[in-house]
Amino acid sequence: MRSTIITAVIIGLCVIIAFALVGNAYKYRSKTMETIVVTGLAEKDFNSDLIVWNGSYARKSFDLKEAYSTLKADENAIRSYLLNKGIAAGNMEFSAVMINKEFSQRTNANGQYLSQEFSGYNLTQSVKIESNEVEKVDKISREVGDLIQSGIEFNSSAPMFYNTKLNQVKMELLGKASADARARAETIAENAGSSLGELKKATMGVFQITGKNSNEDYSYGGAFNTSNKYKTGSITIKMEFEAN
Repeated sequence: MRSTIITAVIIGLCVIIAFALVGNAYKYRSKTMETIVVTGLAEKDFNSDLIVWNGSYARKSFDLKEAYSTLKADENAIRSYLLNKGIAAGNMEFSAVMINKEFSQRTNANGQYLSQEFSGYNLTQSVKIESNEVEKVDKISREVGDLIQSGIEFNSSAPMFYNTKLNQVKMELLGKASADARARAETIAENAGSSLGELKKATMGVFQITGKNSNEDYSYGGAFNTSNKYKTGSITIKMEFEAN
């Protein structure tokens, strides 16, 4: 008799536990079905409003004073050239002179090292132009052949292009991406025969800046293109809504 009672109690407990598990599973299923998760996207084309252009030049001589004097003459010639091209003096920044004492190695017929000999002083200097006259400076950066023809060994780097109002671009894109995400969620809710509820969670994606009409890949940490004058900014935002 006692064993029968115990068996009945055990069966009763198992039934209660089974119903509880089924009930929790149903509640979880209902809860997940009441959530809509979408990702909104926004893109915007914009132009650069700041250009940074770097160039360098060098002189070499066995006599340090001679090398320095020639290099300073190059600096004056470059400064005059840029001023004549319409670049303001305040937009130019000349670096300090770097002095490198160079040596050449002497070897025997078998290529074994014998000694080294002083081969001269190599002096280098650079100039940076930073300006909001993007088109003008970009054009000048491609015309430095005039300096080379005058006897100056001027090495021009590719200009870098920036936009000083990226925060405004980013805020505009965030607004558009949020609106896009909400529109997507409303469409899903409508097609499912329900209505969109309150926003539960929003996660901003990485801000990407690529060259306009380029095939650049997005970066995990965010692409930041500086080689293109014309750019495209994009951002995503993941949003989670309740569904009523």
